[in-house]
Amino acid sequence: MKSLLDPRYAWVRRLLALGLLLAAWEAAGDAGQLNPLYAPTPSRVWLALADLFADGRIWPHLEATFSAALGGLALGIVVGVLLGVAAALIPLVAELLEPVMSVLNAIPRVILAPLFVIWLGIGIASKVALSFILVAVLIFFTVFTGIRQVDRKLVERVVTLGGNRLDLVRHVYLPSVTAWVLGNLKVAVGFAFTGACVGEFVAATHGLGYLLSFAQSTYNAALMFALILLILVVVMLIFAIAGRLERHLLRWN
Repeated sequence: MKSLLDPRYAWVRRLLALGLLLAAWEAAGDAGQLNPLYAPTPSRVWLALADLFADGRIWPHLEATFSAALGGLALGIVVGVLLGVAAALIPLVAELLEPVMSVLNAIPRVILAPLFVIWLGIGIASKVALSFILVAVLIFFTVFTGIRQVDRKLVERVVTLGGNRLDLVRHVYLPSVTAWVLGNLKVAVGFAFTGACVGEFVAATHGLGYLLSFAQSTYNAALMFALILLILVVVMLIFAIAGRLERHLLRWN
């Protein structure tokens, strides 16, 4: 009994709990206690997911969503870092940028999806733009706050030893910013996929969001659950990769 409660076997307990939940869900569905129109059994969801891969029609949609999400993620990180560094080091830039970013951070940015569709069309550009704006605002405040919270005594020591602004950026600010950005990388990945899927849900011809919209319009709950599960698995895999990257790059910390 004690061995089962060992913290090292937490994953076993989680798998058992998940298995029991799925078994109860399946049993309730088979007994007619659940309406399959709203809550299909796990076996039906699995069949819907297997069907997507069996005929190969899922791959163009995965490619579309991945391209939009990763494109927006990369652009958002680069622009967010550059703007965050500039705002943190140059008071005039902070005076101009901080109010704009605060407004963007205050409103639900996903409501910009229809506007991006009007501006950029239903192609991949509008999905990249939405992913970009979600990630860029997050990374901007991450970098801006990270630099502002650097220990002032450390900065003063570098300056006292003859260091210039470039030395401060290389040896003080960049290590601090790297830790903050990597610490929020998982959140940024989630935002990027949220932007891509929401943009596809609003208007698209390909992508997982488009398939979700199709499943909703046809009242295909099994397909919706299958797509949600697929998105969850994909994002969790990326989270795992981001976690390993974070541990590798921050091993000095």
